[in-house]
Amino acid sequence: MYTIIGTAKSRSFRVLWMLEELGQAYRHVPANPHGEGVVEFNPAGKVPVLIDDGTPITDSTAILTYLADRHGRFTHPAGTLDRARQDSLTQFLLDEFDAALWLAARHSFVLPEEMRLGAIRNTLRWEFERSQKTLIHRIGEADFAMGEKMTVPDFILAHCLTWALSARFPVVEPRLTAFLDRMRHRPAFARAAAL
Repeated sequence: MYTIIGTAKSRSFRVLWMLEELGQAYRHVPANPHGEGVVEFNPAGKVPVLIDDGTPITDSTAILTYLADRHGRFTHPAGTLDRARQDSLTQFLLDEFDAALWLAARHSFVLPEEMRLGAIRNTLRWEFERSQKTLIHRIGEADFAMGEKMTVPDFILAHCLTWALSARFPVVEPRLTAFLDRMRHRPAFARAAAL
């Protein structure tokens, strides 16, 4: 059985959701970053941490990729062109969506108040909106980011869009709003969100 450390209000949600989609048994330890039981597995104090057979794995994207590869779902085989495209889209989402949202969070409540730059949020919102326009040119008209098959980027994209709305970063592209609506109606998404 897997153990996942981290609250569902963090990037841990991505992992909890995938575990629900996979139908895998897991134990959830809803710890906050730097909280009790986190630093011993990740010295940086970040969540999520997945423990499999006594081995901790950190970083939500690394965990998603590991689980997808291990269970042969939500991914394309390593060494294929489809996997290269999947990895490229994953990196785009991390660089353009996740990074903007995380930087906004850092300058809103994570950093010490004297280190925060409140005006940076306007620039990050602008970049986030521009990245949405780029993304819709990269993805097709299908239900999922890579086409007809749900893959790792879908977990990241849906989480980032949810995060954006709670951070008051507008989702301006109707196709992305429709995508998020489809993802939120998945039973596994609802089960993970209930945690």
